[in-house]
Parts: sequence; structure tokens; C-alpha cells
Amino acid sequence: MKRDILSRLFPAGMWSGRLGLLVAAAFIKLILFDVVWCMGTTFRAMSDIGLYLNAILAALILALPYVVSRRFWIAVMILFVADGVLVANLMYCRTYFTAIPLDSYLLAGNLSDFTASVVDSMRWLDLLLPLTTVAAWILGRRIPNRFPRRFTLRYVIYIAVAALLAGIAALCRGGFRAHYSRLQESCYYTTCTTPIYTVGDSMLYDAVSGNSRSLDDAGAERIRAWMRSKEELRPHRALPDSIPGRDNLVVILCESLESWVIDRKIDGVEITPVLDSLIADTATTLYAPNVLTQVAAGRSIDCQLLLNAGMLPMQSSVYSMRYPQNRYYTLNQALSEKNGARSYILTCDKPIVWNQEPIARAFGIDTLLTRSSWRNDELVGNPAKLSDGSFMRQAVEKMRAGEIWPVGENAFMQFVTYSGHNPFRLPDKLRTVTFSDRFPERMRDYMMMARYTDSAIGSLLDYLRSRPDYDRTLIVITGDHEGLAMDRASILDDPDAQGIVSPGQFTPLIIVNSPVGGRYDAILGQADIYPTLLNLMRLDSYPWKGMGQSILDPAKAPFAISSMTGAVAGDTTALPATLISNIRSARAISDLIISTDALSVIEP
Repeated sequence: MKRDILSRLFPAGMWSGRLGLLVAAAFIKLILFDVVWCMGTTFRAMSDIGLYLNAILAALILALPYVVSRRFWIAVMILFVADGVLVANLMYCRTYFTAIPLDSYLLAGNLSDFTASVVDSMRWLDLLLPLTTVAAWILGRRIPNRFPRRFTLRYVIYIAVAALLAGIAALCRGGFRAHYSRLQESCYYTTCTTPIYTVGDSMLYDAVSGNSRSLDDAGAERIRAWMRSKEELRPHRALPDSIPGRDNLVVILCESLESWVIDRKIDGVEITPVLDSLIADTATTLYAPNVLTQVAAGRSIDCQLLLNAGMLPMQSSVYSMRYPQNRYYTLNQALSEKNGARSYILTCDKPIVWNQEPIARAFGIDTLLTRSSWRNDELVGNPAKLSDGSFMRQAVEKMRAGEIWPVGENAFMQFVTYSGHNPFRLPDKLRTVTFSDRFPERMRDYMMMARYTDSAIGSLLDYLRSRPDYDRTLIVITGDHEGLAMDRASILDDPDAQGIVSPGQFTPLIIVNSPVGGRYDAILGQADIYPTLLNLMRLDSYPWKGMGQSILDPAKAPFAISSMTGAVAGDTTALPATLISNIRSARAISDLIISTDALSVIEP
């Protein structure tokens, strides 16, 4: 009896041929993807029933072209396309700890600017995915086509049943969107969304979560309630009137700069002598070594959102791609309102990279200098781009000539460096020191690049000190995000790297010519930089105070939350639950503000 039921449900003529082979290959491929993904994140997703139900559904859908066309080669091509998408997402996850945002698939042309990083993200394990397709192709050529048309409707029913089971599993958790959102907001499961729901559902979530642009009454009240709670729990406090502000703000965003290289000697060699000399002056330099990087899929452009606008990255998309026309309150606009400061962003990238050009407009930047603004006379990286050394030299030339920031003008200046980009390979002719071979190669390359960028910063500082408005200029040096990504674990496996390379993803915050000097050793997030600079620049009357808290506030909460992993860094003991909840919900509120352009209709 049981055998008869099984034979009716799964007739041999339907599954013993190419169809069964294709479905099996697709399912194995998806499970392999999940395993490789979890190896670099967490295996919590593998215990979720939804992972297997969604994998079955996806495998059935991937084989559907064969059912419809009866052409084996079409099905094989579909599987190879799936391999490409899956491998690309694994590579992306190794740097960003998330799936590729839907909007970013339209940026495939930008990969030519990051070829070396792409290659560096590849792993031999990734070959297992296309090998499943190759195996299916070889075996399938030896199997005749045994799929009668009478089974087509039955196959569609299988897909419907699989979809129903996967849907029930999601409904038991509150529904697909609700469960996906909760996973993203969890400190333990934020990287589990893609393996549980597949890459296809990650795209679907991006599509459905970003379609609504209208802010309803409930959403508006949610934002206002969060802002009221923040003001009660983490009020923005101005510095005493006796502490002067500054008229000019210079921000240097160093590509992938991490804190552990600062104030560090290796075999008697200082890695960053220029930065070390700055933090040694505790009277005029404010130094915070433990800034948890909070960028997400947008990386460098997310840093600009955090630092310039005081907002957190979106949960499943990149704000610069999806909402480049939004209204943002920014430091440069606050400074312009105060003293008419003109604002500049200087980068050696193309204006289309991360949609920098429209974002500069959205932030209220007056002048954007990009790749075409510079002489490509000294190149670093792969693909080669203008080196930090030449970038700073040419920027100084333009300032001396009065092309940008002429003497007498108040200004907001932001430099976005490139040389520190993964894979950190500095040409031999630019190397001034060497580090022992006992350290891992990637660690040596990173230290060498940090030394080079440090020297470039020194040349810019020499010029800034020569200006008559130096005493009225605040200089901020920080990393746009951490740099080692998944290489960190393998580097830390080396005994010689332990105790040198930080296991955490921290970038430094060095504020030069600060009216308040000293050192802040507690944990802070990148979102806390914006309100700190409001304090130091005496811009406290600006209506948007950001989502963080100034480190100059004695009541500053000593912890931060990673946008990539959801993990908490710092001490939360003895803190009120309401305060922790307010900080935890900040990213979801920021996402809501961006996705509905709420700042254009809600006064902060």
C-alpha cells in the first residue's frame, strides 16, 4: 500500500531521468552554498527548517525550464547562471557579510574598478558549485529524455506544494517580510537571512521592502517616538561657552584604516609615525581608538552617510543606489548655515562609483572632484588608481593655487583615499620600510600600505599647518571601514600576529587641532562621530543631531552595534533596558527614514 502511494506521488518515469538529476544537482548546489556561506558567518541557519524547504522550492524552480522546454542544454545553462549568482554572493559576503543588494546588480560595470578585490574574494571551495552543474551535464548526456508531457501538471503541483510548505514555515514566524526583518535586526542571525531564504528571496525582499516611498501616520509616529526617546535617554549637550569652536572642517577618510596599526612598532619600526605624533599631543588632539565600523553593503559610501549625515546604513539595500535624491541634514550644510562655508569632496574614483555624484548633491556638497580632476602620474592598486601620495600632493597644489579652498574662505573639505583598498599591494618603489617574513603576507602588505598612507597624510598636514586659518580648522582622520574582513581569522591563526592584529573591527578617530584634547578608550560607533563633530564645531543648534551620541558627553553609552553582523561591542552592563533598546532600534529607524524620505517632511 505504502509503496503504491509513493509510486503515484513519485513515478519512476518522472524522476529517474534527467529531471531528477537536475533537481538533485540544484538542491546539492544550494546546500553547498549555504554551508560555504555559514563557514564564514555562523551555522545557526543550518538548523532552520526554512533553509531546507526553501532550497527544495528553489531547486524545483531551477529545473522548471527543462520541464517547459524539454531541452537539457537550456536547463544546464540556467544552472550555470545560478552558479555565477551564488558564487558572486559568496564573494560579496566575504567582505560585506550580506547578500548583494538588488540595486547593486546594476553596478556590475563598476567591478572593473575593483578587480583585485574581486579576485581576492575567491575561494577554491566556490568551485564546488559549478562542479555540480558540470557533473549533472556529464551524467545527463548519458540519460535519455524520459519526461512525458503528462507529468508537467504534476510537476507544477510539486512546486505549489513546496511553496505552500515554505510559506507555512514563514507564516509561523510572522510572515516572510517580518521574519526576514527580525533576522536582520538580530545580533545572532543577521547573516542568516540569505541561507535560510536563498539568494532569490533576498532579492525579493529588497524589491518588496523598497517599493513604498510614502510615509504613513504610523511610520511618522514611530520615527518621532524614537527621536523623543533618544532625546530623553541620550540628549545632545553643548560644550561650555568657554570652549571655542572651529570655522573649517577637514575630514580625511582613509580607505580601510584600522586602529591596531597606530602607535605600534614592529621590530623597532613605527607603522604610522605621522599619526603616532598626532596622538602623542594630548592637549590638542582628541583620540578614540575603538570606533566600531558600522558600514554595511555600501561600505565607503555608507561611511559618508554615518559621518556626514549621522545616519545608519539601510538594512537590505544601499541608500546611494536606491534613494540618491533624498533630503539629508549634513555637517557641511550645518557649517554653511553657520558661516557660509563652501563644501568639497575630493576622490580619485569615478563619480559613478557608489553613485558618489548624486549623493554629493543630496548632501549639499558644492564641489566634487573625481578621477578626471587629477593627473594619473603615480598609480597604486589593481586596477591602478591615483596613489594617496600623489592625491595629497595634487590636492595641496590646487589649494595653494586657490582652485579649491582659497585662503579667506570657510570650508568643509573631505578627502577620500584609495590606496588602502584590498588587497593592499604597494609597488616596491614606494616602499620605505620592510617587515619580517615571520608575519603573514597579508598582514605585512596591510602594514606597508598603512605606512604609505600615513606618509601621504603627513604631506597634507604640513600644508594645512602653513595656512593662516590653521588655528580655526578642525582636522578629522578616520578609516571609512575595517579592512581585513574575512582575512582577519586566518591572520589571527598565526601566533606572531596575535596580540598585534585586533580581533575586532575598529577604526581610529583622530581629531587634530581639537578644542578638547585627550583620549577616549571606550567603545563608540561610527554614528557617534557626527554628534561629536557637532559639539567640537559648535554646531549644536543644527536641528538634526544624528542617531549617535557625542563622546564628549560623560553619559555616553560605552557600546556600539555592528551593522554587518549585529554583534554588540562594548559594555552594556548596568545600562537601562530602554537605552539599549533605543540604540538597537536605531538602524531600523534610519532605514525607515531613508526609505520614506522622512526628513523631507518631519522636522528633526
